[in-house]
Amino acid sequence: MEALLNYQTMIRDLTGLDIANASLLDEGTAAAEAMSMCLDAWEGEDESPAFFIEERCHPQTIAVVRNRARALGVPVLVGEAESFDFSRPVFGFLLAYPDTRGAIHDYEAFCGRAHERGALVVVATDLMALLLLRAPGDFGADVAVGSTQRFGMPMGLGGPHAAFFATREAHKRRMPGRLIGVSRDSSGRPAMRLSLQTREQHIRRDKATSNICTAQVLPAVVASMYAVYHGPQQLQAIARRIHGQTARLASFLREEGFELESETFFDTLTLRTDEARLAGLRRRAAEARINLRFHGAESLS
Repeated sequence: MEALLNYQTMIRDLTGLDIANASLLDEGTAAAEAMSMCLDAWEGEDESPAFFIEERCHPQTIAVVRNRARALGVPVLVGEAESFDFSRPVFGFLLAYPDTRGAIHDYEAFCGRAHERGALVVVATDLMALLLLRAPGDFGADVAVGSTQRFGMPMGLGGPHAAFFATREAHKRRMPGRLIGVSRDSSGRPAMRLSLQTREQHIRRDKATSNICTAQVLPAVVASMYAVYHGPQQLQAIARRIHGQTARLASFLREEGFELESETFFDTLTLRTDEARLAGLRRRAAEARINLRFHGAESLS
């Protein structure tokens, strides 16, 4: 429980939000839970408001949220945040920071307009990037979700990797999952307590059943231990090294004639080039057993 309390504190610090839970299943379902929370908090007069998803979110996240929305009977809009028509009744927005193609966007003005319409803003983000970027809570996000995989969990262990979920104090009663709190025992000594969302209260000590969401406690503990082991300064040094390597790669690729889709990035680059050159890269990467992400015939990440 102490490790999970450390985990929650780490998530709060990096997201700039008031309260965090003790992990969820994965990033996609955390985003779906955030959508449900936004719907529960909706106080508008429209009876069928929609949920908007920025098209530059990870495709698997969009797919999971769409499936959850279908079960709830919630209309889903997918498009570019910059061109969104705020006259449409929307109870929540899901934005990506950085987005799935690596670009970093300034969403402060967008968050302000969303709040004027009574909607909440969810930001899907990356913990390692947040060591260098402005925290979502600082530019107006109401919820931050993402994966903790990069904090100590080798990709070879498979997945899903524990998700984080942080929000503002006003929504603490609606927050999904488990929460570790600090209290005092009957003797007045400091103690920790575990609070469970109603739907999880069947998981009790005397009749515990293993389920995958409960099992995500272990990856969350690993993430918290990774953070404690390295400490804030070393974590920032790791993030700076990652970004520095990406920046050097970007410089080399520009010299080789590639066009960068965005000049703002953390660790992911999307390149544009002609169809013939891209086909050659695809073939050579396959021969070298290197995974690249191709977007159509003229760009790759």
